[in-house]
Amino acid sequence: MHEAGIRTIVDLRQAGERARDTQPWTEWLTTLPVDLDGLDDAVFWKDFWSNGLSGTALYFLPHLEAMPERSVAVLSALASAPEGGVLFHCMGGRDRSGLIAMLLLAAIDTEPDAIVDDYLETVRLADLRAATSNRNNAEPEIEALCQTYGTTTEGAFRSALLGLDLVALLESPGLNEANRAAARVGEATCNRVPKMTH
Repeated sequence: MHEAGIRTIVDLRQAGERARDTQPWTEWLTTLPVDLDGLDDAVFWKDFWSNGLSGTALYFLPHLEAMPERSVAVLSALASAPEGGVLFHCMGGRDRSGLIAMLLLAAIDTEPDAIVDDYLETVRLADLRAATSNRNNAEPEIEALCQTYGTTTEGAFRSALLGLDLVALLESPGLNEANRAAARVGEATCNRVPKMTH
């Protein structure tokens, strides 16, 4: 990461997930924790957590509508990071990271098909991701779940992208002006990220 120019990590995981880390962080790397999920909003998560929808893009737009401040806080962290490359990650590199990557790529007017392909690259690398985390490839189950809701993994993401209103997100009521301004700066700062990684 140092050779690649990465100097900041924005960690999207929950506090409990971060607590399982066992290795110390190096001194040259700044870590900014921003819990994207917000599991304390039990009303929202009762419809998305235990049924597996949190592992699909079907929750993206509802999450942005219910808790826009969570995603804006991530954009703010990215925008206000120290000089150097910024890497953001979650646990599996698929959905929380996929949501933020969608926002960033949309903010810099990336072609929609390229944004979809970026997300699907994570799906295509499912065997590798599963092997590195000692888990089974869950993509077949995720695809089957999406089909019970009348869509596919790709279709769910395309719908989320199509329904995304980035301007409305940044103008969400309840956001403080500092976060709103930093998130707008984040649109221009997206190019600081050396490469979208999966």
